[in-house]
Amino acid sequence: MGINFTHFKYSFVLLVLLLIGQSFNNVYAQTERKISGNLLDNTNQPIIGASVAVKGSTKVTSTGTGGSFSISAKTGDKIVFSFLGYETKELTVAAASTYQVIITEASSSLTDVVVVGYGKSTRKALTSSISTVKGDDLNKGAISDVGQMLQGKVPGLNITRSGDPNRNAAIIMRGASTLREGAQSPLFVIDGVVGADISIIAPDDIASIDVLKDAAAAAIYGNRAANGVIMVTTKKGVAGQTQIAYNGYFGVENVSNRYEMMNADQLRAFLAKNNSALTPANDKGANTNWQDEVQRSDAMSQNHNISLSGGTEKTTYNASVNYFNQQGIIKTSGLDRFIGRVGVEQKAFNDKLKLSFNLSNSVSNADLVPYRNTILSQMLTYLPTAPVRNPDGSYFDNLVQTSYYNPVSMLENGKENLKTKNILGNLSANLKLPFGFTYDINVSYQNTQNVYGAFYNSIYTSRYNNVRNTPDPPANPTFVSLVGQNGVALRNAYQNTNKILETYLTWNKKFGDHDINAVVGYSYQQSLNNDGFQATSTNFPVNEVGYNNLSLGNPYAVSDFRVNFNPDVIYQEILMISDFARVNYNYKNKYLIQGSIRRDGSNVFGKNEQWGYFPSVGAAWNIDQENFLKNQNVIRSLKLRGSYGIAGNSLGFAPLTTKLIYGQVGQFYYNGSPREGAYGAIQNENPDLRWEKTATTNLGVDFGLFGGRLSGSVDWYNKRTTDLILTFDVDQNLYPSGQLTANVGKLSNKGIEVVLNGTPVITDSFSWTTGINLARNVNKIITLSDSRYNIDNRLTITPDGAGQSGATLQILAPGQAIGTFYTFNYAGKDANGVSQYYDAAGNIKTQGLLNKTDYYILGNAQPKALVGWTNNLRYKNFDLSIFMRAVLGSKIMNVTRADLFRPSTAQFTNIPVEVENESVADFNSYKYSSRFIENGSYLRLDNATLGYTFKKGLIPGVNSLRIYTTANNLFVITGYKGIDPEINQGGIAPGVDTNNFYPKTRTFLFGLNVSFN
Repeated sequence: MGINFTHFKYSFVLLVLLLIGQSFNNVYAQTERKISGNLLDNTNQPIIGASVAVKGSTKVTSTGTGGSFSISAKTGDKIVFSFLGYETKELTVAAASTYQVIITEASSSLTDVVVVGYGKSTRKALTSSISTVKGDDLNKGAISDVGQMLQGKVPGLNITRSGDPNRNAAIIMRGASTLREGAQSPLFVIDGVVGADISIIAPDDIASIDVLKDAAAAAIYGNRAANGVIMVTTKKGVAGQTQIAYNGYFGVENVSNRYEMMNADQLRAFLAKNNSALTPANDKGANTNWQDEVQRSDAMSQNHNISLSGGTEKTTYNASVNYFNQQGIIKTSGLDRFIGRVGVEQKAFNDKLKLSFNLSNSVSNADLVPYRNTILSQMLTYLPTAPVRNPDGSYFDNLVQTSYYNPVSMLENGKENLKTKNILGNLSANLKLPFGFTYDINVSYQNTQNVYGAFYNSIYTSRYNNVRNTPDPPANPTFVSLVGQNGVALRNAYQNTNKILETYLTWNKKFGDHDINAVVGYSYQQSLNNDGFQATSTNFPVNEVGYNNLSLGNPYAVSDFRVNFNPDVIYQEILMISDFARVNYNYKNKYLIQGSIRRDGSNVFGKNEQWGYFPSVGAAWNIDQENFLKNQNVIRSLKLRGSYGIAGNSLGFAPLTTKLIYGQVGQFYYNGSPREGAYGAIQNENPDLRWEKTATTNLGVDFGLFGGRLSGSVDWYNKRTTDLILTFDVDQNLYPSGQLTANVGKLSNKGIEVVLNGTPVITDSFSWTTGINLARNVNKIITLSDSRYNIDNRLTITPDGAGQSGATLQILAPGQAIGTFYTFNYAGKDANGVSQYYDAAGNIKTQGLLNKTDYYILGNAQPKALVGWTNNLRYKNFDLSIFMRAVLGSKIMNVTRADLFRPSTAQFTNIPVEVENESVADFNSYKYSSRFIENGSYLRLDNATLGYTFKKGLIPGVNSLRIYTTANNLFVITGYKGIDPEINQGGIAPGVDTNNFYPKTRTFLFGLNVSFN
């Protein structure tokens, strides 16, 4: 047998290498040892589940019972301790083998990290106005909308929401900056994805929210930042042992307030006193409380969130699933939603490269209320003497009366449903380059699919085929005709797709006392909207078919039925391209200067104005760094800052907005008789249409006193919007069509914001922290005209109540705020008990008043001040948080109450108990006027939560365990006589209660937070 010397050679080399490696291991073992100890917070409470890692290695563990840890390391190694909500701590291993490590909780101090556009900054280095709310400080409760989570938490953010789980909150930042409906919402940025849908994020997954309020902070987002920017940062994985957490609650909701309408006995007594009576068709001997019949006595809600996170120093991951279900207080309504989310971060090339991938998917199923506001109206006005059903089980209806419908029948014989699937994926890479450069690239894809179905059965097509529908203001009531028979069904499916690529280069460099941070980048976004179709059908064999089987209908047997393909929804392709740059300069951490500019291009504006420029500049002085404040113990931090910037607003525009469009305009006549359809211009071209621009000046001061026990800020701002986009009538001798969309008008918002945070008491067993914020904004329309176009004042909102045809409620006029009430001025009653009003000359009249001619300016809906007050108390293992919110000085036009003030027609529609002393001879009792403009101020106890955290380490394998109970909307102190004073403050018609009062609820929750290792 021969010897293979080649194999022998390689075997000998391998043996030598193994021996050398073993000798190194022996040396390594001699110098490496076990390092152990405990990790505590600044109140000496152990931290369980924190990541413990040896920097520059793959060795990672986590703290256990009592905060204990144990890890192998050598002298000189750095051990890194990190835990969500706490500052990262590094320990350099010395001669000792046992250590007690203190980690401090992240606070809202000036050293906090703040997320800004395309980067991060410390609060101390900011020159602009940015508010931060940590995830644990957001509002708690059965909340389906992130807007509601921020209510009262950020000064200058005016958020209003109804009790409907399927309606998003209206969010207005520092006053409305546009006169276009639906174009006032801030821009949301989720983990760097611009314009992402906030409903795709579960509340439990939010780590923090940074609100960029002034233009200097927001201008880096250019054409979409005029309404402010809300940056949402989600929770990330932390290196260490795998953590599993569950957060969940069950809740019960009840109506918090209702109108006190007359019952059957009260109504009969009122009519008898006034020599009147019910008709036999209406007096069926019943005593029906229609509010009880339409509303649930108890609405249930639940939320369950399971998260998984962990990883190594190189790779971290997190994943979560969330299930949310909320019944609406109106029967048949509710929301069912599932959200799944996964995120991975990977470091490579000696931590020079970091790759991040996030994928979120939400699926929601919303049961809507058909003809919602009409049902709410009929719930109040339908006579209590009428039953819900006839003796044979069919629904009762008095079809002789017009605009009079059984609300329970409408609710149960119609169905509307909206299913939404929303997926968001984003991939980002961060590469550290030489000389202080880093390069980032972010790619994201979002797809939203909406499938809507509506079915109105044969009762609708036979009884309610011409229903008076009352939409939310500023839209006016209309009669909706359901053409068809034996039921009508509608089905549509549309999807929107957004593709975004953003790439930017950052330079961070320190030259002695000089710090420079510079960013230059590029953004590309393509949006494809309304890709889908709609179809309708009628004449179904049975009522149980619904909207899922349109083919079972026989529409061809109904001669006047036409399939509705939804011509109002137009497919759109929107393209936006941007370049941006920003420079921050810091000298000795004392003097700060920032400048930025963004250049945006979009295909939605005129061909001559497709590019816009949005600059900003800011400066700040950290006075506390000066020598004259070094040797004192009162002022911990003090900063003065000022900024100016310009941002744009492109919301609500499609590529066809500026184009000349032809369409059908009627019929042409030949020899005196109509012939074929006539076509002509239905939209004028405007090649000069450009972005609305909002310029903001902001001056502010930040301070911290008495070792940080008291801190706060004060901001003053001046927002001025120019180039308002309005559609107005034009002379058809000069233009092909009768209307033109152009840049006309200016708008102003000025205000002040104050924030105070304090820790009055802190001991080992008890602490109390409190914070209050206050904001005041003054809104004013400067002009609605320019040198080219002269636009008249605009009268808005025509509720069109019986006997009030043509009456309007508000005016858009120079010198006035959005939401200014313009209506009749009430002057009490005359000797005969008839309501009187002032005419334009100041004379008191009961008759002969003219709409518009005799109107008066009577205040506006916008509040004079917004206040939020938070208190957090801790006693040993108990915690209590109380949050109160106030709106001061707002006005509400209570159209709902005005339409109920009809004593002379009480035999046909029900009236409130408060009307029992009104005279039936008062034919003016219900007239829209200052009589029904009420003070909308209120103080609400929004949230109170009491929790108990069990002793750490009590149950093996359980890191933390907390039980709690939460009460939402415990009470409201207000003089408002409607259901609730929180009436929508968004849009161009704020503060109008016109049957759009979906009742608010009082909620009691019982919840559990638990995490495992």
